[in-house]
Amino acid sequence: MDWEKVMENLLLCTFFLYVLASVVFVIAIVGKKWSTGEEVHVRRWSRLGIILTFVGVLFQVMFIITRIIIGGHFPTSNMFEFASFLSFTIVLAFIVIFYIYRTVVLGAFAMPIAVIMLAYASVFPRDVEPLIPALQSYWLYIHVTTTALGEGAFVVGFVAGLIYLIRAVGHERGTTGAAVLEGTLLVLVMLIGFILTSFAFSVAGYHAEIQHTFEGQQLVQAYDMPPIVGPDGGEVLRMQPFLGMTHPLFEAPSWMQGQEAARKFNSVIWSVLSGSVLYGLIRLAARKRISELLHPMVKNVSLEMADEISYRAIAIGFPIFTLGGLIFAMIWAQEAWGRFWGWDPKEVWALITWLFYSAYLHLRLSRGWHGLKSSWMAVIGFVIIMLNLIVINLVIAGLHSYA
Repeated sequence: MDWEKVMENLLLCTFFLYVLASVVFVIAIVGKKWSTGEEVHVRRWSRLGIILTFVGVLFQVMFIITRIIIGGHFPTSNMFEFASFLSFTIVLAFIVIFYIYRTVVLGAFAMPIAVIMLAYASVFPRDVEPLIPALQSYWLYIHVTTTALGEGAFVVGFVAGLIYLIRAVGHERGTTGAAVLEGTLLVLVMLIGFILTSFAFSVAGYHAEIQHTFEGQQLVQAYDMPPIVGPDGGEVLRMQPFLGMTHPLFEAPSWMQGQEAARKFNSVIWSVLSGSVLYGLIRLAARKRISELLHPMVKNVSLEMADEISYRAIAIGFPIFTLGGLIFAMIWAQEAWGRFWGWDPKEVWALITWLFYSAYLHLRLSRGWHGLKSSWMAVIGFVIIMLNLIVINLVIAGLHSYA
């Protein structure tokens, strides 16, 4: 049996099932408009949506098992594996919260986030590779899986907070809150833009290679998107022309270290450019902000319920993240490197994430930060997680650069 082909098909089925579940949850909310006057039974649509979600989870579990069979280890050792597993934990957290509150609108926002995360994973190399020595430990599975489970719950908390903000300020014009909310949605659009751009260049078969010297060694960086940024002192070995470009426009800043720093920074630049263009096209087509487009979907949502869901999800995720992101991570660091803490960028950002959510819970429980303030913090927490996933992993070099 071709296990790699089976693995690819399982992940593809998972993706389409999650997409279909997202569509069904949206229909459950706005279906009345599409039903030519007939009342849409929300419970029926939500039941179908959750069934599709469960089937998608089943396929993703089979994908994980298949990858374990092929690679001999739990798949959380690189960006493809971690991002796809994070998508899985987002769906798991959504299912738990859904059965507590039975809020259909949560599925219309949480499932698309899971789809985006799974699509984001697909832009990275999917090859199954043996673990490097630093990762050959059972602490890899304990540390990374619990961290991802905690972050999955945080993302659901963000979704509920986002729903609250769209409901409360999404229809406003000219206010600071509406502008910041739109900026948050722009970040998501940039992520989608990067995914679409990566897919487009992949279909076109784009490839470039640039040779450079790193720590006395001659290395070759391979680019799957036109290199706007190249390595310091790099020599182009092969580069397909793109809009007249035959060489990188800039060299990577000197403070970016690591043999892949330029290529990773190039990915971030393409995210910003493609996302900005996509956002502009949406604005031109709709003639309104994205938050205004989404506002009709949440106009009947109870603000109190959205606030409670956001808090409950974060309260569930916090102890799990504390175990995985800090305690288990420090134990593994002691075993692998002989110290509990080393100020590695990834370690520092994990601490920042933990401190932020600690402040969230403290301000909510001790200072009574409910509603708007609490929702803003839930959204900011998501931005912190995305900075960790994208910028810290792709741009800043450190002991965790293999991730």
